[in-house]
Amino acid sequence: QVQLAESGGGLVQAGGSLRLSCAASGGTFSGYAMGWFRQAPGKEREFVARITWSGGITYYADSVKGRFTISRDNAKNTVYLEMSSLKPEDTAVYYCAADSAFYRRNYLRGDYWGQGTQVTVSS
Repeated sequence: QVQLAESGGGLVQAGGSLRLSCAASGGTFSGYAMGWFRQAPGKEREFVARITWSGGITYYADSVKGRFTISRDNAKNTVYLEMSSLKPEDTAVYYCAADSAFYRRNYLRGDYWGQGTQVTVSS
């Protein structure tokens, strides 16, 4: 009964930064990994970043590598996505996701999903 709640989205100018948060609740959280997807208007949902819960191993999509940083706070059951050097093409609804088990390396299936938070990057 894990619930995910995203926050931190908004409007930012190109080159700016935003920090997204995803808080997991619903009792003791023992998920294997958490991360982020995004979906831009008229496009398919795409993977953004993943972090393992215990080891903190990260993996990023090529499109955001070097600009985005995913991190976690185990005590708060919260995952963050720090986004910098934002581009208009980063505009999308960003979804937090969590996996309850290991499926494969560098992969998020999304056993649990948040409702999404809008990120809009203007030029």
